[in-house]
Order: sequence, then structure tokens, then C-alpha cells
Amino acid sequence: MVDSELESFKTQIDLRSYALGQGYQLDAKSSWRGTSVMRHPSTQDKVIIKRDMDGHYVYFSVRDDRDNGSIIDFVQNRQRLSLGTVRKELRPWTGQAPLPVPQFPALPKTEKDRMKVEAAYARMQDANAGHPYLERERLIPAALLALDRFTGRIRIDQRSNAVFPHFDQDGLSGYELKNIGFTGFASGGTKALFLSHEFPTDTKLVLCESAIDALSHAVLFPNNHARYASIGGKPNPQQPELIRAAAARMPVGGEVIAAMDADGDGRKLAEVVRAAVEMTGRHDLRFTVHEPIGHKDWNDQLRARPLPLLPYRAPEVPSVA
Repeated sequence: MVDSELESFKTQIDLRSYALGQGYQLDAKSSWRGTSVMRHPSTQDKVIIKRDMDGHYVYFSVRDDRDNGSIIDFVQNRQRLSLGTVRKELRPWTGQAPLPVPQFPALPKTEKDRMKVEAAYARMQDANAGHPYLERERLIPAALLALDRFTGRIRIDQRSNAVFPHFDQDGLSGYELKNIGFTGFASGGTKALFLSHEFPTDTKLVLCESAIDALSHAVLFPNNHARYASIGGKPNPQQPELIRAAAARMPVGGEVIAAMDADGDGRKLAEVVRAAVEMTGRHDLRFTVHEPIGHKDWNDQLRARPLPLLPYRAPEVPSVA
């Protein structure tokens, strides 16, 4: 038999608000649609908060696989209270929260497979300090990975794979895995778009076939006002709409660049991007095709540069008078 009071705690109390009342802080840079990342400055605890398909607010701790569940589990795992005392603790939150906390936009419901994907991704290490495979095999400099543009968008798993997250309209949907002689994708995940961070001053959107090609393009043609995306090979039926949405997010007067491989398949993908840009109905957007010269893809062109390579430096942002 369902306990109606416990059910109301799980669905009516926004776990993010309760966590704020317990001293946790929202990590906006690590959060995205459907996912809120919160940290406690004293205990260094880091939790991921989402909504299950049944409407329950749920969480999991990045530090401890056993620390997960509903708001009931959150309270018991931190305060070691009996279930009866938990009821007393949470009853005020079903009316007026006992502490003033900001209101959050509603979290969309998330399927369990996506939660598993996100839990695995959250436990991976950020590659902003560099990545051996990307640096040694692909000649992607650590200085590029450290840019704000790519913070949190390239990670390292336990097998030292390079990990590239994919995002759809609901947030993290899966991630690509790359290493020497190995290409994979998150179990239970769905291919969408690899996306760099987007800034209001951006003037270009560069779309490539792979995340490594997008990083290579950023090395070959440094631009602090370019955002990057990739589709991970042959597009699925959902990706043209995601490309359209990415183009539609561009500031007024922006340019969308299809920077695909220099072959027949790459040119077909460029036409997919062209059609997606046209579907935005934005007449202010420019569309351009950019192909590697003398090489199949952008990473081939990067690795063919004369050695030794000069240290990568991000271009300076012009100051505004």
C-alpha cells in the first residue's frame, strides 16, 4: 500500500530547495536542462538531482554509489534520522518552506536509462587539465581543453577513454567514447549532438562530423566567438531538428559553418545542415561550407602540420572601448 504522506514528500518537495536549505549550492556551470548539480561547501558532497518518470525528485551522490534515491533517502543518509523523525522534518516543506529559498524552473521527468547514463558521466574526471590520448594521438593541445568553451565537455573515464557528451532537448542523452583503435557509445544512451558551451557574443557555429574534428577545427582556426557541435557520424532521425535548434540559438547575424569531411558522405551531411538552417526561417543567418584541403578530415589536417608544433594559445578577445 502506498504511503500517501511519503509520496507527497517525494513529489511535492523540490529536492533542490530542500538541499539549499541544508547549505548546498547550485553549480550552474555543471547543470543543464533536466539536471541540477549541487555541492556542499563544507562537506564537499556533490549530488545530481533529477525527476523520475513517476514525478519523484531523485538524487545520486557522485562520491558514493550507495547514496541515492528520493528526498527520504537524502535526509536519512545525511541526518541519520528515523522515518518518523523524517516525517516531522519534511512536513513543513509540503506547505511553506521553513527557510527562504529561490524558486527553480520545473525539472522535466527523466527516464531511468538516462539517469544511469548521467550517473556514469558525473563520476568521470574533467579533462580540462589535458588528456593523454587527445594530446599524444590526436595532437589536441591541453590549452584548448582548458578553455571555458570546453569546460566539462570532454572527460576521461576509468579506461582513459576520451568522453564527449551528447545533448538533446532534455539534456544529456549519451556520450561518445574514443581511444586508440576504439570507438563506442554510452550503454542505454542516445546519439544527439556534442555541444561546446555557448556564449552571447558568439558569431559562428561550426558543425563537424565528430567531436575530435570539432576540437581540431578550433585548433586550426582559433576563434573566441565560435561555438562547436558535432553529430557523431551518420545522422539519426532526431538530429536534423537538434541542428535546427542549435542554429536557431545563434545571435542575430550569425554564421553556421558545415565543416564536414572532404568526401561524398561529408557533402551529404553539409546539405543536412543547410536544410536545417533553412528550417529556422532566420534570413539573418549565413550558411557556409568549409572542407579540409588535401585531407579527409580536420584531425588529419591538424596532424599533418609540420612539427614541432608551436604551443597552442587561444586568440585574444578584443577589448571594448
